[in-house]
Amino acid sequence: MIEIENLSKRFGALRAVNRLSLRINAGELFCFLGPNGAGKTTTIKMLTGLMRPDEGVIRIAGTDLLADPVAAKRHIGYIPDTPFLYERLTPVEFILFVADLYDTPPNRVRHALDDDFERFGLGPYREALIGDLSHGFRQRLSYVATFMHDPRALFIDEPLVGIDPHTIRMIKDLLRDKVRGGMTIFLTTHILALAEEVADRIGIISQGQLIALGRMEELLTPGVDRRLEDVFLRLTRHSEDEYMA
Repeated sequence: MIEIENLSKRFGALRAVNRLSLRINAGELFCFLGPNGAGKTTTIKMLTGLMRPDEGVIRIAGTDLLADPVAAKRHIGYIPDTPFLYERLTPVEFILFVADLYDTPPNRVRHALDDDFERFGLGPYREALIGDLSHGFRQRLSYVATFMHDPRALFIDEPLVGIDPHTIRMIKDLLRDKVRGGMTIFLTTHILALAEEVADRIGIISQGQLIALGRMEELLTPGVDRRLEDVFLRLTRHSEDEYMA
């Protein structure tokens, strides 16, 4: 579903991502971890077409993102840590705007405005201005808008930043449900407990290079690691020491 071959990106002398290669299957929830400055956000921006790589190949559902970005982006949903929403629109107006962008069928729009609004607790805020909503409700609205065109590959950057426990539980249940339905999810997070709980596979990046990849049980070293935190700290300690220096 998501294929990455020799993906690289430089910023001056800094090689932010260095020949990254990955294959993520349909119906898989993949967590991408790394210290600050490791290359996570740069990677996700390249995979969603927001940043052009210096070299490498990206395929989404078999479509080359660099050769045919419009076709590839029809398969993509993207939720950043701080979603950009038009603050002078109401949630209903924003959903209708996004629906027009993706030429969404009317029955799917009605489902979003009725069933999804109810599911995410947005019903009482249908006619409020987005600028007046809390961060948590903005995040909920971004999920409704993103899922409306049924993306086959969903990219999420830090999904639990600044949201309450009820929304956290809702999002975790939603992601599991979407994966069971065949969606592929690529998620970056600093919350290791989240990755340990929800990920099918985990990749760890440090200084732009992939240094670990596998299922949770494959990453643990018997007698050394008890949980993901131990693995992460052991593998990234050197790069974090350099970052602090």
